Amino acid sequence: MRLWRQIGRQRWAKVTIGVVAAEYLRFVGLTTRFTLEPADIYARGERDMPIILAFWHGQHLLAPVARKIEHKVNMLVSRHRDGEVNAVAAQRLGVGTIRGSGNHGGGFVHKAGVAAFQAMLDSLAAGHSIALSADVPKVARVAGLGIVKLARASGRPIYPSAIATSRRIVLDNWDRTTINLPFGRGAGVAAEPLSVPADADDAALEAARRLLEQRLNAATRRAYELVDKPQRGV
Repeated sequence: MRLWRQIGRQRWAKVTIGVVAAEYLRFVGLTTRFTLEPADIYARGERDMPIILAFWHGQHLLAPVARKIEHKVNMLVSRHRDGEVNAVAAQRLGVGTIRGSGNHGGGFVHKAGVAAFQAMLDSLAAGHSIALSADVPKVARVAGLGIVKLARASGRPIYPSAIATSRRIVLDNWDRTTINLPFGRGAGVAAEPLSVPADADDAALEAARRLLEQRLNAATRRAYELVDKPQRGV
């Protein structure tokens, strides 16, 4: 076990795992029959770009595959060592990465977090959308304030989004990480976009945070309803 842990810490091992993960996700995307809701989801997003794409942690693995080639997107990736694998996979799929994370206190307040927050602002200002999980770290399905603060500072809308597949493995961990499997049905759902005024005070930020949480939950429920509903003729 110790040997495997030591190997897993090596840069070459992380790159190898990241590349394999990226090609696996690409394969899942190519072999899954997707339904979009709303049907013009891409057109709507393109009119508002750059945008902030919000997902629940552990439900976001297919997000890089869902991106159109012409869409410029950077993804926030944890600075944890496992995040390096995610960064390699994202870059392999054409998505840029910003390393950092928020905290339980409501934003990107530590040194690395402040740098990541500024990098996301710079990305949006340059016309690149941002994709990130909305959860407070290690607390699933509870939206943090960091993402709504990003929307306030940038003036860009948040698109609460969810991707689900009918064939999947759900892990028994804190965020119920879902491993999407090939050859099934898929659904991509975006709830109504959420904008945060530049003059939003603490009360308005909290209201926006709660609304984002509600819309993310609704999008996630709807995505699973679409892929799990009985099919006609089956």
